[in-house]
Amino acid sequence: MRLLFAMDQKDYQDCTYTYVRNSARSIIITDGKVAMVHSAKYDYYKFPGGGIEANEHPIDALLRETLEEVGLQVLRHTVEEYGYVHRKLRSIQDPDQCFVQDNFYYICQVDGQVLPKNLDSYESDEGYHLVYVNPHQAITKNRSVGQTPYDSSMFEREARVLEQLLEEGCFELEQ
Repeated sequence: MRLLFAMDQKDYQDCTYTYVRNSARSIIITDGKVAMVHSAKYDYYKFPGGGIEANEHPIDALLRETLEEVGLQVLRHTVEEYGYVHRKLRSIQDPDQCFVQDNFYYICQVDGQVLPKNLDSYESDEGYHLVYVNPHQAITKNRSVGQTPYDSSMFEREARVLEQLLEEGCFELEQ
């Protein structure tokens, strides 16, 4: 899979250990809009998806996480690699920890039915919900997110992936 870009904050020199948590994320484009998770509590957008469990294939994680977070059933036969983003930074939860993450993005289609979600408690607390949003709106919003418990590079990562999709004409194909 191609590297889309790397985000290395180079702020982890004093860290004593590294935590790796890779993720798989779905890119679902319909009628010029993209399916995103919207956090009602912190007002940001992210691609549906999440952590890859031990011994789990990234595509299996993509299918599971997309269903859990937004209730969309990805059609496995439509999944195509798009690229990955490599992030490396000091953890904001533990100053001794270096956080490393490869975020694997896949362009895919869904069956159109919205099924019940299965959110983690923090996802429920944030009010995660599915929206189909104009990519420009999501980029603008993610670059103006206020105070959250997350590192802002997470929001910038999603904005930059959206920009790359726009530059490569991915939205025009669906209109």
